[in-house]
Amino acid sequence: MELGLYTFADVGNDPLSGRHTDPAERLKNLVEEIELADQVGLDVFGLGEHHRADYASSAPAVVLAAAASRTKSIRLTSAVSVLSSDDPVRVFQQFSTLDLLSSGRAEIMAGRGSFIESFPLFGYDLDDYDTLFAEKLELLLKLRDGEAVDWPGGKHTPPIANRGVYPRPLQNPLPVWIAVGGTPQSVVRAGMLGLPLALAIIGGQPARFAPLFELHRQAASRAGHDPEVLGRSINVHGFVGETTAEATGTFYAPQAEVMNRIGRERGWGPTSRAHFDASRGPEGALFVGSPAEVTDKILAMHEIFGNTRFLIQMAIGVMPHASLMKAIELFGTRVAPEVRKAVADRRPQPAPATA
Repeated sequence: MELGLYTFADVGNDPLSGRHTDPAERLKNLVEEIELADQVGLDVFGLGEHHRADYASSAPAVVLAAAASRTKSIRLTSAVSVLSSDDPVRVFQQFSTLDLLSSGRAEIMAGRGSFIESFPLFGYDLDDYDTLFAEKLELLLKLRDGEAVDWPGGKHTPPIANRGVYPRPLQNPLPVWIAVGGTPQSVVRAGMLGLPLALAIIGGQPARFAPLFELHRQAASRAGHDPEVLGRSINVHGFVGETTAEATGTFYAPQAEVMNRIGRERGWGPTSRAHFDASRGPEGALFVGSPAEVTDKILAMHEIFGNTRFLIQMAIGVMPHASLMKAIELFGTRVAPEVRKAVADRRPQPAPATA
């Protein structure tokens, strides 16, 4: 199982200290965090796309390219690219360029977008939310299939008459994941297209989402794809500290500030410390605690999901850079080795040879 991190590069005021972090500082720190994640042996780092004042990550490929020059092994992915409001040709070119700069470590995680600011910004109608993604995903997959693209055009994209699209990536094909928040239709689409699936679980009881992975397998099989070769990721919120008290003391206030701020926009009820503590429990969606606690919960979820990748968003809200760096180090040096060993031990062993 691959283990990694993702973030949206939050900016603003630390709710505990009041210290302000601006975009320049956050992006500088972010590259250092990706560099450390690579050094401690994590497999993947993802960066989300947002077009709001509280995030610094409107152009993930640019930041990931900066990190590519300072890393050696870690895979670099969007988390997600809001494909519905972007140009698939430009997305492909940007991540092909990242793939070349990183010696073949780039990925695209494509999604419809849980935030909608990019739609009016780039002139798209939210009434076309579903058809925009379906059409642009089809074009993106054609772009990676071959150098010259014949595209008849559609409602949202112009025709392309046998034009070459450059540069071509080192990886063939360039990995494209579909990111979903729990919509069964999106899960089925990923399976039918033979694409790996990333499932965001940020609330409720994670076990309730497990049937979606089975739905993905069934859809892939019906479409003639081998479901066992398709990656499946769960993407969660969490934080690792030396102790439970350290983890919760660092993570709770920034996470609660973000969830309450976004909740006010969307009509959610306010979060509370009691809700937070319940979500940290064995059946909850938060992976917050000591290295042993987080390890145990990751392994418990692996038993349920059989996932091939696990990504954790630790930088939710504004928190001290030093605290986040320590959490990354703990995740890479204390959690990841134990998880990998336990998962390897679970694999079926070949039968002994007989005389």
